[in-house]
Amino acid sequence: MKVLVLGPGGREHAIIRALLADPEVEQVHSAPGNAGIAELVPVHAVDANDPAAATGLARELAVDLVVVGPEAPLVAGVADALREAGFAVFGPSREAARLEGSKAFAKEVMAAAGVPTAMARVATDAGQAADALDAFGAPYVVKDDGLAAGKGVVVTADRAAALAHAEACFAAGGSVVVEEYLDGPEVSLFVLTDGTRVVPLSPAQDFKRIFDGDEGPNTGGMGAYTPLPWLPAGFVDEVLERVARPTVDELRRRGTPFVGVLYCGLAMTSRGLRVIEFNARFGDPETQAVLARLTTPLGRLLLDAATGRLDEAERLRWRPESAVTVVVAAQGYPDAPRTGDPLEGLAEAEALEGVHVVHAGTAVAPEGAGHAGATVSAGGRVLAVVGLGADLDAARERAYRGVGLVRLAGSQHRTDIALRAARGEVAVPTVPASPQEQA
Repeated sequence: MKVLVLGPGGREHAIIRALLADPEVEQVHSAPGNAGIAELVPVHAVDANDPAAATGLARELAVDLVVVGPEAPLVAGVADALREAGFAVFGPSREAARLEGSKAFAKEVMAAAGVPTAMARVATDAGQAADALDAFGAPYVVKDDGLAAGKGVVVTADRAAALAHAEACFAAGGSVVVEEYLDGPEVSLFVLTDGTRVVPLSPAQDFKRIFDGDEGPNTGGMGAYTPLPWLPAGFVDEVLERVARPTVDELRRRGTPFVGVLYCGLAMTSRGLRVIEFNARFGDPETQAVLARLTTPLGRLLLDAATGRLDEAERLRWRPESAVTVVVAAQGYPDAPRTGDPLEGLAEAEALEGVHVVHAGTAVAPEGAGHAGATVSAGGRVLAVVGLGADLDAARERAYRGVGLVRLAGSQHRTDIALRAARGEVAVPTVPASPQEQA
């Protein structure tokens, strides 16, 4: 099997690592890739957001499967163009990807499918936003309706700050979704689907805020861990029954089947399970932790999803260890990340037992530039260090030992990834019994 992976980041690097471990996968190509991906597979300087360019590369390489990693190419219709050209594609169509591309559309689909989620209002001007903020009260939750690379959400007790975020979106020609605040711990669950059947992966939890203790602004994700020892029994089955299957069924009913991975961002609230958001692709940094534990061959699994054969997929197998991912971000991230700084210590980190490094915003400095030929930072979230261990304590220890060996001027990382879970401090709110249950 020959596979083309579209995308430049950590998610794609993790996917490629897993694909290369599949004995059925003979070749993997990447476009556009990053410095770490280029050490593993051929990298092609093609714009992954350009449907014609992506299709031309797939045709030139004669690939058997195309995996579309990021959200932007999906919303741009890259998967549609590839399918029209006859390629098997892991990734939803432009219309189905609106689940991520438009928060308002996702709410509409969830309402039609009876999926539990936060109450919300769509606002297109300051007056509507102010009314919605007052209706729901603090803490205020304001989301950009469109794509925002995981950073378009403001959760704050400051009404003025919430309204200012909404007004900035309106000034840019967009709209916002104002929601009620959801209490309780958050869970990410990836569900593979061929448009009809659904196969869940291992639940994970990520950390959105930039600083320890969930302080500071939202980011694309500063770390993650899996599995979640505090989840109640039957959680995954409940998500499949109440969230994933109804959503997949609703999109198929509309004539726009969802093929790929449905990322379910969930809150375990005092009123029960609620959907925070959907993404139309693997989430980053959860993917790095989840795929580190998966031992089922990934290439065959993704091809089965792309070709409508998930009913033939084998039961998923997982390593017994825990996985912890810690993101190393550039100075100034998320507002104004500094780039072009050399990275050192990567080989030393990779040499540690149970540790590997996943590149995200990295590049090789060109000739004539400072640090020519060196691996340098090229984005806000520069890389992630993944630790595997017998339990969360061991996985944390390995991941942070690896982080300690990575040297990047001005870099920042959280020190509390998976800490509360390792200490047994994560609690799921008790949901009051229904009148029927009380009877």
